[in-house]
Amino acid sequence: MNQYSAKSKSYSQELSKINKKYNSISLLRLLCIILFLGSLYYYIQNSGIILIISAVLFFVGFIVLMRIHSKLLFEREINTALLEINENEISYLEKKTIPFENGLEFNDFHHPYAYDLDIFGEHSLFQNLNRTATFIGKKKLAEQLLTLSPNQEIIENQTAVKELSGKLDWRQNFLALAKVSQDSKASYEALMAWGKFPSVLLSKGAIVLSYVTPLLFLGVLVSYIFTFEAVLLSYLSYLFILNLLIVGKFYKRIQIEIANAEDIDKMISQYGLLLKKIEEEPFHSQKIKDLQQKLTFKKENASVHLKTLSGLFSNMDTIGNLLTASLFNGTFLFNLHVLKKLLNWKKEHSEALEDWLDVIGEFEMLNSLANFAYNNTEFVYPTLNTEFKIDFSELSHPLLNAKTRVGNEVAFHPQSFMILTGSNMSGKSTFLRSLGINMVLSGMGSVVCANQANVHPLPVLVSMRLSDSLSDSESYFFAEIKRLKQIMDELEGNAAFVLLDEILRGTNSDDKRNGTIEVVKKVIAHKAIGAIATHDIEVCLTTNEYPDILTNKCFEVEIENDELHFDYKLRDGICRNKSATFLMKKMGVI
Repeated sequence: MNQYSAKSKSYSQELSKINKKYNSISLLRLLCIILFLGSLYYYIQNSGIILIISAVLFFVGFIVLMRIHSKLLFEREINTALLEINENEISYLEKKTIPFENGLEFNDFHHPYAYDLDIFGEHSLFQNLNRTATFIGKKKLAEQLLTLSPNQEIIENQTAVKELSGKLDWRQNFLALAKVSQDSKASYEALMAWGKFPSVLLSKGAIVLSYVTPLLFLGVLVSYIFTFEAVLLSYLSYLFILNLLIVGKFYKRIQIEIANAEDIDKMISQYGLLLKKIEEEPFHSQKIKDLQQKLTFKKENASVHLKTLSGLFSNMDTIGNLLTASLFNGTFLFNLHVLKKLLNWKKEHSEALEDWLDVIGEFEMLNSLANFAYNNTEFVYPTLNTEFKIDFSELSHPLLNAKTRVGNEVAFHPQSFMILTGSNMSGKSTFLRSLGINMVLSGMGSVVCANQANVHPLPVLVSMRLSDSLSDSESYFFAEIKRLKQIMDELEGNAAFVLLDEILRGTNSDDKRNGTIEVVKKVIAHKAIGAIATHDIEVCLTTNEYPDILTNKCFEVEIENDELHFDYKLRDGICRNKSATFLMKKMGVI
């Protein structure tokens, strides 16, 4: 928190200085253009050599000030973004708001755990982790949250996250550049569509023509300058019109190339700056070094290639201005030459374009995890094993308030499954979600909310929060049966971590009890690890049949001074105390 506060103050002061310089340069720029016009006017009136020299100097001064103005504008945007980044972190850590996108568009109700574990949406895991500003960054983070990585990749992610967590300044500057880009799904997809759109290079005849007619125009123009022959002006006019007709013939192709990529030059330029930021920073972790390697293409950095592409698209914009397009194309076929270079660039580089942008997404994903680790120094990186052992010390939910959350000791060993009991509000569902969320974090290379963790990363299968689906015309009960079927199918031949919360609520008590017992038996027959929460004591008796596999755990509630007291501590055995009757009597329901 102190680090963010200090940075916020520093960037606020820097922004104030930049604004003063920016305003001064704006005034000087205006003064230069006024003096330029004044000098030009008096030169026309008096023809003084000093006046034309002054006009030239003021115009040069205006160009220089324009460059300084653009540089200050960019610095102002970056500092504004950096100030916002630090103020957002302060607001987040003070629990005032979560000022980050929630990723709701990535939610998948059919995914084994996305909806049940609140991976996306308001106050979700994605929203708390998310420190991305590009579409590809958000997409990569969402994909990582929904996918279990191989153990080696998890270890590489952990090492990369550890390194990045110590590079606060670099991470924030990278995020600021991404924010300034104002990237969107539409712009990203437009660039991808352009890169994959099949294009044919210009014919040899068109290339020859692109040089011949401009050279003819230049030759006739030089001849006229030296001879002042009036007939040459006619030839110039004919050549000018001929050049326009040639460009007109290629106008459709030009429009096709830029149709889905309007105003994309600035976006490509920002992508290039992000890649340059990655290319120039020294890293030591293997994953990040491998990502950097992807940015070397044909003996040149990706940022250089994107700078070239940005310039080509920027030059193509001239065709949208009738006066400029007519002048440039009528003299030397400007847009035809740009089209030729653009098609050549696509042929040479388009195969690598998506990979380069994927690197940006990977870095934003890793930066998000690094920021999560930086903000939660008490969390730990799990040790990985391949022996189906899952142990957490002081396990809790990472999104709960650090001052009030309660940790628990949890140990799952091969073929270990927990039957969890407890009254309403005692903490069963939160505990199950804590298990699920931390298993998801373990599977992506993140820190977990525990003092110590030893984990065999497994696919997570959950049935906790289902709802009636009006669009699919199916009831809650049928949706739950479909989810259980999905879990059983996944367990065929594959080990998994399974979490079930009060299943079969849509049927009568006998059917629910018998069905739950059979589900438990089938789950452990598939050698699943995990837990099921239930209120049915008879389900707990199943442990007598499988004492080496099933264990009974519970959350108890105490009545103290005529009030319910929950300590949220996991205990051995079956829950004995009940709260429903007490609460209904206390509130006058019964």
